[in-house]
Amino acid sequence: MKERQNKINRRNFLKTVGAAGLTPAFAEVTKSLASAEAIARANESNAGGKEQKTKFPQVPKRKLGKTGVKVPSLSLGGNYSLTDKQVLLRRALAYGIDCWDTAPVYAGGDSELGMGEFLVKNADVRKKLFIVNVASRARTVADVEDVLHTSLKRMNTKYFDLYLGVHMLSDPAQLTDELKQWAESAKKRKLIRFFGFSTHSNMAKCLAAAAKLDWIDAVMTRYSFQIMDDAPMQAAIDACHKAGVGLIAIKTLGRGQRGPRGGPGRRGPRGGPAEETQEDMKLLSHFLERGFTEGQAKLKFMLEDKRLSSVCVGMQTLTLLISNVAVSLNKTKLSQKDMHVLRQYAQATCSGYCAGCAYICDAALPDAPYVSDIMRYLMYYNSYGERDEARELFAQIPEKVRDKLLSIDYALAEARCPQRMPIGKLVAEAVSKLA
Repeated sequence: MKERQNKINRRNFLKTVGAAGLTPAFAEVTKSLASAEAIARANESNAGGKEQKTKFPQVPKRKLGKTGVKVPSLSLGGNYSLTDKQVLLRRALAYGIDCWDTAPVYAGGDSELGMGEFLVKNADVRKKLFIVNVASRARTVADVEDVLHTSLKRMNTKYFDLYLGVHMLSDPAQLTDELKQWAESAKKRKLIRFFGFSTHSNMAKCLAAAAKLDWIDAVMTRYSFQIMDDAPMQAAIDACHKAGVGLIAIKTLGRGQRGPRGGPGRRGPRGGPAEETQEDMKLLSHFLERGFTEGQAKLKFMLEDKRLSSVCVGMQTLTLLISNVAVSLNKTKLSQKDMHVLRQYAQATCSGYCAGCAYICDAALPDAPYVSDIMRYLMYYNSYGERDEARELFAQIPEKVRDKLLSIDYALAEARCPQRMPIGKLVAEAVSKLA
C-alpha cells in the first residue's frame, strides 16, 4: 500500500524541491527529479501493469575517511518509526542514499524493526547498504556486546558497517583500552566492519582525541552553521580530516531550545504557531530569493564542507527526502553574502542554541552536572517534537539532582556561557515540561 505522505503532484513539486526563484542549476535538478518521481508514482499505481524503467538521480559519494568506503554525502537518519516507511526506505535507496543510521532507542525500537523488516523483504540489498548503529545506553563493554547482538537480531542482519560503541561521548576518557580490544574482537568476528562513537557535547575535545587514535574509524558528530565560528571545533574537524577519521554530521539544521519557526515549542499566547522573529524573516527572505528554503540553505552549508564524509538528516516523508536530494545535487555554491547572512543569523539566535560545551557548565555547576543534557532534552521536546523521549531521558537524571534544579543559582554558568543562554529560565522550562 502506498504511503499517503508520498503523494506529490506536479503542481506542488516546485514547492517540494525549492522556492520560486530557482537558479538554472536547481531548475535542471528539479526537472530530473520530477521525471523520476512521475515514473515511480506511475509504477506504484500500476502494480499489476508494465513498469517503466526509472533512472533516479544519484546523490554524490564521498570517502569515509581512511576506511576506503564511499558513502553518500546525504545519509538517512532513522530517528523515527520505520515500520510503516518501507516505500520511503526503497526510494532513499533508489536515489543512492545507502547509508542508513539507526539506534536501539529510536522510536522505542521501531526504527530498527522497520529496517529489519525491509531487509527481510529485500535481502539482496543488504550488501548495497552501509548501516550505522550505536550502543545506546551501554555503560560497560559487556553492555556494548549485549546491545550489539540485540540490534543485529532485531534488524535481521549479521553485521553492521559502522558501529558506534559509545553513544553521545562527552569525555575522551571513555575511549579505553578495553573498548579498543572489544572493537578489534568484534571486527575479527565479522560483527562490525568499522568502529567509532557519536558525540553531542564537548565535541571538539572528543574529535581531537579521535584524531590521535588509530582504532577510531569514524565519528558521528553534532555540527551545524550555528557553530561555524567555533575555533576549537574547526581545529578538531581539521585534525580528524587530516588523520583520516570519517566524519558524519548530525543535528545539522542548528535547531535549538526555542524550537523551529512555527514548529513545536514556538507557540503563540493562544496555542497557535508563533510569529517569526525579525531574524527568521531576514534569513527566510534572503534564501527564498536565492531559490532555497531555509532548511535547504542550512543543509547546503553542511554539504559544501568537504571535510564531512556525510550529512545525516532525519527524513520522515518523501517530500522532505526529495527536497534534500535536490540540495545534494544542486551545484550552486553559497556566496559570501549567503555565508554572511547565516553567520548573522547564528549570532542573533545564539542565546537559543546550546553549543554543547558541557565542560563549561559542569565546572560552574558542580552540583548539577547535567545542564548540557537538559538543554538537549529541551531541544528534543521543542524543536523535534520528541516529547516522550525527552521526558524519558529527563527521568534518568538522578532524583536528588532533579529535585534541586529549581533552587540552583545559574548566574556563574550564564556568565561563562559563550552563547549567552538564559540557562536558569531554560532549566525551569525543561522542568515544567519534562518532569
